[in-house]
Amino acid sequence: MVKKFDNKMSYFKFIFLILIFSVSVYAQNGLHIPLEYQKAFSKNTRSMDGNPGANYWQNHSDYKINAEFFTATRTLKGTESIIYYNESPDTLKNLVVRLYQNINRPESSKDWDYDPRSFTDGVKINQIKIDGEEIDIEKTTEHSATNLQINKTLNPKSQIELYFDWSFDLPDAQSPRMGKYDTATYMIAYWYPQMAVYDDIDGWDRVDYRGQVEYYNDFSNFDVTLSVDNPNCMVWATGELQNPDEVFSEKFSSAFKSKEEDKVFNFITNENRSNALLKKDKLIWHYKADYVPDFAFSFSDKYIWDFINYKAEPNRTVRISAAYNPGSKGFEKVCKIAYDAIKYFSTEFPGVPFPYPSMTVFNGAGGMEFPMMVNDTKTDAYSSDIYLTSHEISHTYFPFYMGTNERKYAWMDEGWAVIVPQDFQTVNSDNVDSRERIVKSYTNFAGTSYDVPLMMLSHQLKSPSYRIASYQKAAMTYNILKDILGKEMFEKCTKEYIKRWHGKHPVPYDFFNTFENVSGQNLGWFFKPWYFEFGYPDLSIVSASEENGEWKVVIENKGNYPAPICLNFETAEGNNFEYWESANVWSKGNKTVTIKKEIKNKIILIKLGSKYIPDINTNDNTLNINK
Repeated sequence: MVKKFDNKMSYFKFIFLILIFSVSVYAQNGLHIPLEYQKAFSKNTRSMDGNPGANYWQNHSDYKINAEFFTATRTLKGTESIIYYNESPDTLKNLVVRLYQNINRPESSKDWDYDPRSFTDGVKINQIKIDGEEIDIEKTTEHSATNLQINKTLNPKSQIELYFDWSFDLPDAQSPRMGKYDTATYMIAYWYPQMAVYDDIDGWDRVDYRGQVEYYNDFSNFDVTLSVDNPNCMVWATGELQNPDEVFSEKFSSAFKSKEEDKVFNFITNENRSNALLKKDKLIWHYKADYVPDFAFSFSDKYIWDFINYKAEPNRTVRISAAYNPGSKGFEKVCKIAYDAIKYFSTEFPGVPFPYPSMTVFNGAGGMEFPMMVNDTKTDAYSSDIYLTSHEISHTYFPFYMGTNERKYAWMDEGWAVIVPQDFQTVNSDNVDSRERIVKSYTNFAGTSYDVPLMMLSHQLKSPSYRIASYQKAAMTYNILKDILGKEMFEKCTKEYIKRWHGKHPVPYDFFNTFENVSGQNLGWFFKPWYFEFGYPDLSIVSASEENGEWKVVIENKGNYPAPICLNFETAEGNNFEYWESANVWSKGNKTVTIKKEIKNKIILIKLGSKYIPDINTNDNTLNINK
């Protein structure tokens, strides 16, 4: 009896401890934690201090791709071998492969209206082999809009080889992330059969690609050969060119290998282009890239090519290139802009050496990031070139180096890509204040039906809600958090977040927990309203009084989003005294705060607010003093 009772007591103690742990996980900082994340914490793949757990794992692949583009028909054909490594403790009952270009099928769901000229038959799969044996595609696979499921089991801690023979036609008009810019100038992206992510949170990522949300990929190795039926085309791609001697004439191959640093070199010009490439009917361009989440390439038979080398670390140099249309006025400055931005990111903020060996700014259309490449339109102003170039290159850190799931939480990369270069942009673009622009853009929508909590899944949103949340609102929160923690602590937290999670797959709770762990502060009072709740920032002056030269100003937070306080005291002589408090004044959940400021001068006007603080109603932010 006693022994049986003790066993029961041990059992109930165990259950009690589990419940206590679960409650502490849920209530540590007052944030709601969905069940799939609670399971990750309980399995110790994630930890509550913001570090990867002792049991953290992630899968990866080795890609070997041979592809050829035919300009007359806009057809890309390729063969591809993927060795997929299942590092998880799970037996995978099937494999999920992304076929992005199936978005162009008329029946596929899309996030915006499509030009009918963009409709195609999607990806044509001619052959699939598994571990060297051809499979019956009709019997062994299932399709969603842009995902292919292969019904094949893969055991834990094992690998499998997939082989694809495939092709697709590039649309004649609209095409997300890629496009045709003249008869032989293209950017090619989202183009090869790609393994979906299988992770410790959701298992397989089965979200179909509809055009708006972008990256969530495993870190993989790429060995890619590319050719274009026009032998006058030069090819730029993710990674490093392996065979310059096989595509460039001797003089140009030697110049390409130059290690001279910090000076822009006009490698290919209008005048020397005809002598740059070897005279062959077909050139094979061979690129390799290690441990990156994706691969993109571009080509042109007309573009100018500038490059500059930057020493990111004592034993590592980054090749920075700009490939652009000779008619794109101002683009001749982009190579240096890219160099300055990369140097800033490496040494200033986030202060992490640029992690990849190359970066190419390709003059296509719009503005879009890829690992080691960006696709940028020609702008009409130098300040716009500064903004676009630095924004897209900053994506190197978020999401490429950090591996965030942009399909679920686009604010985890787009918001960072807004604030990481903001000071660089302001200093280098004739004082176009990037931070002020962020505040204005967000305030225009704050508190409206379009303003949704950041934790809403990005792939379930459409613009303008998607863009407000992912860009402006996210950037607002990072800037307010920086003000709360102070510049030095914010940058320390950011560096530690990158150190812990680069090359992995951080989720929002890893971000929240890391910043709390490193700063030593409970920040749930800030994260909860700004990330999980509907609401808006709205501060007002309730009253002001003066006694013996000390002013007491009562400020009310009429909204539910904590924001900084800036008070400006104007004297009768025309002088101004400013007082600033971070949003930390609201950390206790209080709705009012009394600001005390000693000013001997006669005050005639008190103003609340700043161009750096969002506030949906400024009509109650001014107080005239009648004394």
